Amino acid sequence: MIKRVATLSVHTSPLDQPGTGDAGGMNVYIVETAKRLAERGVEVDIFTRATSRALPPKVELAPGVMVRNIQAGPFEELDKSELPAELCSFTSGLLRVEASHEPGHYDVVHSHYWLSGQPGWVAAHRWGVPLVHSMHTLAKVKNANLAVGDKPEPVLRVAGEEQVVADAHKLIANTADEARELVDMYGADPGRVETVVPGVNLRLFRPGDKQAARRRLDLPAGAFVLLFVGRIQPLKAPDILVRAAARMLDHDPALRSRLVVAIVGGPSGSGRERPEELQKLAARLGIADVVRFEPPAPQEELARWYTAADVTVVPSHNESFGLVAVESQACGTPVVASAVGGLRTAVGHGVSGVLIDGHDPRDYAAVLGRLAHEPHLLERYGAGAVRHAGVFGWSSTVDRLLEVYNCAVYNRVCV
Repeated sequence: MIKRVATLSVHTSPLDQPGTGDAGGMNVYIVETAKRLAERGVEVDIFTRATSRALPPKVELAPGVMVRNIQAGPFEELDKSELPAELCSFTSGLLRVEASHEPGHYDVVHSHYWLSGQPGWVAAHRWGVPLVHSMHTLAKVKNANLAVGDKPEPVLRVAGEEQVVADAHKLIANTADEARELVDMYGADPGRVETVVPGVNLRLFRPGDKQAARRRLDLPAGAFVLLFVGRIQPLKAPDILVRAAARMLDHDPALRSRLVVAIVGGPSGSGRERPEELQKLAARLGIADVVRFEPPAPQEELARWYTAADVTVVPSHNESFGLVAVESQACGTPVVASAVGGLRTAVGHGVSGVLIDGHDPRDYAAVLGRLAHEPHLLERYGAGAVRHAGVFGWSSTVDRLLEVYNCAVYNRVCV
């Protein structure tokens, strides 16, 4: 029986606000699974790098879930490219914490993202427990789907991922597509790759009163609201939504009186080099008056944004899953998304929304323009969205996660 799990998240803390910096869906995944594991009697320690001197060594995130801030490098946020130099310090701090416990304190190490893989392997080897690893994103996949002008992932990351693939007892993929990518692109042993589909907090993200949500967010009652939620960076491609909106208005100028494009999130990755690029794009296209920029929002407010919107747009060049899409659908709001990666699982094409091949703003404009004038189709997709999202509860994710942990501990193949 699994009693304690050491979870590693080196480059981003579960205490950070998703939607800016490096915090995103992975943060939500770690927090939600940890809380639900604790509810089942499994203690979880989440090890992350301290980014402020004011942070205490440990913070209780929830009963049974402790965040442990490990000093490794300067007390400031570092770019991910700078973090490999701090992995030895992080690993040393991780081992010192465990040394204060009796041998066998942790039953399994679960590392998240490639930067956590190396310290995860060292700790698992030292403690004599299995290493379970979740990639969340893959460098080779990202490099094959780069946005124009975006930077490719470095060779160091590719090598680090290959090492983790070779060393981990179990590799967790978010979808069957990701599982195939691990096998085909990284040579992973199929017997060690397990698919665990992420979930959504169905207690929080659920259908609500659209007009009440709009009043709280100061949105017009009769507006046609297009929503983007996420980090502002080329990979997530919010520019496609802005360009599509401009085309919609060129084709149908009367739509300007009711169109609102809401972008909720903050700069991340290479987007931090040009933090106001999206605002400048909207101004150049002559649609600054219909585009509203909002900072990253806590989950309770995000639920309100999803409820207030008519359509959530997820035009990413790649997504290992697409948590935003599922959260939106759980609130009854259809999704228009790119047909890539995990979004093919997260969105039910023709049921809960529309998947678009490629990243041509004209294609997005055509789909969104049709939805703007067909409320009955929106209503049908909205009902399908709730049904589709209903299968993605976190309880099912944790059921499967515990199964994988036990298979790793007892060295057997999961079925």
